[in-house]
Amino acid sequence: MALTDDAVDRIRQMIITGEVRPGDRLPPEKELAARLGLSRNSLREAVRALTMLRVLETRRGDGTYVTSLNPELLLGTMSMVVDLHQDSTIRHFLEVRRLLEPEATAMAALHVGADRLAKLAALLAEAAQLTAARPVDRAALRANGEDFHRLIAHASGNPVLATIVETVSGKTLRAQAWCGMTDESDLHLTLTEHQAIYEALVAGDTYRARIRAAAHVAGIEDAVLTVR
Repeated sequence: MALTDDAVDRIRQMIITGEVRPGDRLPPEKELAARLGLSRNSLREAVRALTMLRVLETRRGDGTYVTSLNPELLLGTMSMVVDLHQDSTIRHFLEVRRLLEPEATAMAALHVGADRLAKLAALLAEAAQLTAARPVDRAALRANGEDFHRLIAHASGNPVLATIVETVSGKTLRAQAWCGMTDESDLHLTLTEHQAIYEALVAGDTYRARIRAAAHVAGIEDAVLTVR
């Protein structure tokens, strides 16, 4: 493990110093191992680790490349970390979401454009139909809600913040939140809260956007903790 960590660090240094840049292909395995003073086995393990972290990309028959290193790509691996935490530490992720999502929503009130507002309105209309239908298609409603929050996060104008907000929610947390909404009134409340957030965005009101989002996220947090 120590040898693999050393190999990972050496490749990382190559990227940091600009020896290899985003989109560049790494030297062949034998050449790179000799240059870094590593065994080929250690180098292979390091490449596997960095590929899982989306720092490297192996293309069959073509070699190993440095990815774009875009923050959205690299931060996407956080979702697995969130989903794997099933104990009391899940509260920490909920707290992070409570801190960040209202701010992202406030920023979205300043930057959201007509195109995104139209998409949000369409999602609200769809959610209203799904909520009124019997039986309620909870899977479709959950997907609708995820799209609603994702659009707003990316409307913040900060792709790093948007990715963190999206990934810190976690698939497991989202599923648990919907499991915690056991009454029909919970579904109507979610729709009402989404509508209030949308109206604040339309008005460009950062204060109300932040407050509406904070109240909504607090409700999601309560729903998640209810099923734990």
